[in-house]
Amino acid sequence: MSTYRFLTVIVLAITSLLPPAAQSTTFPDKPVRIVMGFPAGGPLDQHIRLLSTRLAASLGQPVVIDYRAGAGGTIGAQFVAQSPPDGYTLLLANTGTMVINPAIYTQKPYDTLRDFVPVARTAQQALALIVNNKVPAKNLKELIQHAKANPGKLNYGSAGNGGISHLVPEMLKTETGISMVHVPYKGTAPAFTDLLAGHVDFMAESIPQAVNHFKDGKIRVLAVTSNKRNPALAGVPTVLETGVASLDVVGFYGILAPKGTPAEVVRKLSLAFKEALDAVEIQKTMGDQGSEPAWLGPEPFAAFLAREIPRWAQAVKAAGAKLD
Repeated sequence: MSTYRFLTVIVLAITSLLPPAAQSTTFPDKPVRIVMGFPAGGPLDQHIRLLSTRLAASLGQPVVIDYRAGAGGTIGAQFVAQSPPDGYTLLLANTGTMVINPAIYTQKPYDTLRDFVPVARTAQQALALIVNNKVPAKNLKELIQHAKANPGKLNYGSAGNGGISHLVPEMLKTETGISMVHVPYKGTAPAFTDLLAGHVDFMAESIPQAVNHFKDGKIRVLAVTSNKRNPALAGVPTVLETGVASLDVVGFYGILAPKGTPAEVVRKLSLAFKEALDAVEIQKTMGDQGSEPAWLGPEPFAAFLAREIPRWAQAVKAAGAKLD
């Protein structure tokens, strides 16, 4: 065998062992899929659709949103954790999927820190505590009084068992001693539809989801869960301001890739999300909707997740929430 042919065989053998993304110097060279563990129409969907056009322009490839709803985002997360670590399948996750589910599920199909590589945190936002217009409460104090006078007669909807929209009402129940029945849905959109129709009394929902319906007078927003008022709901007090409970809860959205995704691919993806979030029109739209651009790169996002997991584990324990 000639020296040239021998070297060629060695190079090909080494190349075949590399991850697909490492073999390509032009990543991405095909569409990037972003998996979402919730149905279309909810706040996560709204968020990624806002970013997707800029993201596609930055990457030079189409961005495809893949809806794999169910089990509080767990189905989508598990799918991504088991996908090839090549940068072409990503998870759009939220607080519930990444830091609440590990504490609330007794059987864990994935481990946030072991099975994923953080790519970028993209947003933070408080929740709005909302009721349909049939509920005789104009503020949070009146809601609590009504719930205490009618124990077990009020219900609340959530995007699914284990998510932040499930846990925050449980935290409110623990804080105030009220009783409400949990009605889990497969995503925010169907839960919100039933709230508007009067089938659901109460929800703790993302501010972007609540703003438009609040402005149209279709729902009442009683309080927000951050420690400061939200510009999109400037006239609505924080829970702390109401004096009836002590909740300071701000959720996040972020992108993660399967463990083993090459560092250079992760870095390129992270910077593409930063570029999208730096766009003035995107920042304005997010602010109008009630969310806050909050980019963190891979290492700071990993550190953020490591801090949030025990914090929410403590909240889950205090609320006594557990799921099989």
